[in-house]
Amino acid sequence: MNGTMQAVVVDHPGAPEVLKLREVPIPEPGPGWVLIRVRAFGLNRSELHFRSGVASSGSLPRIPGIEASGVVMSAPGGEFTPGVQVMTMMGGMGRSFDGGYAEYVVVPAGQVIPFTSDLPWSTLGAVPEMLQTAYGSLAVGLEAVDGQTLLIRGGTSSVGLAAAVLAKRRGMTVISTTRSEARFPLLEQVGVDHPLLDSGEVAEQVRALLGGGVDGAIELVGANVMRDTLLATRPGGVVCFTGMLSDQWTIPEFYPMDWLPNGVRLTAYSGEASGLPGPALQEFLDAVEAGAAVVPIGRTYRIDEIVQAHRDLEANTVGGKAVVVLDAPD
Repeated sequence: MNGTMQAVVVDHPGAPEVLKLREVPIPEPGPGWVLIRVRAFGLNRSELHFRSGVASSGSLPRIPGIEASGVVMSAPGGEFTPGVQVMTMMGGMGRSFDGGYAEYVVVPAGQVIPFTSDLPWSTLGAVPEMLQTAYGSLAVGLEAVDGQTLLIRGGTSSVGLAAAVLAKRRGMTVISTTRSEARFPLLEQVGVDHPLLDSGEVAEQVRALLGGGVDGAIELVGANVMRDTLLATRPGGVVCFTGMLSDQWTIPEFYPMDWLPNGVRLTAYSGEASGLPGPALQEFLDAVEAGAAVVPIGRTYRIDEIVQAHRDLEANTVGGKAVVVLDAPD
């Protein structure tokens, strides 16, 4: 289709103000690619890293955005019918090719997940990357078992909140950390059994709560607290390194014999669209629609508020997932 669209473009790295809203040509999909009319997209910390220039991959100028939710407009290879509701994420979006901060996006068909839902786009836009990361951390990173105990380090992040929702649906006992007691109600709203104030060391509190360590832990804060998270985990338990909210990515002078408690396993998870099976997405959306699960949305924005949205994300004032909702097409 010809014509132009509104899109956010980054020409060079910098502060939130480098995010420029422009009219650009609507992209054309080739064979094996899908054109999606974006109805909403979630915001992610990795987009802050890309915009500010600390990301290790990607090229500029670029339309950022590693996820989007919307409706198929065309698929030259016949993989999808126009009008189908879909989500897409990762796979180079917003890094090696233009991403979701736009009215339309073109992505490889293999990273498009169809679904059917009557939920508002503000809710659907929050789901793709948040659910994929939380689901993969539990299923792949931890190989979690129903009814186990789980520690979520960095629990008020969007992924931390989503992981709590999924874990509670599996009958797990959830301990979740935050640096502010004022955020305990947010954790309790998504079913967390034991909100914990995180001073940097929580292992002792976790062991006191359970009479031993947790079966599994999702590390979302980063390398600076991971040693303490390992100490909060029982022998035979697993810690999955998923996120780096602290922006501390590496461990200087890592000495495994000293760092890893006897029998505690350390894994990592950073998934792609393939990490979220279609049936798992549909089951989650159906549960939200039925009131049996919640999508932890912090705040919604218009696309012309993208600079403020990035400021809020950097200041950690969103309190859940930040979502940009686009106007309905004419």
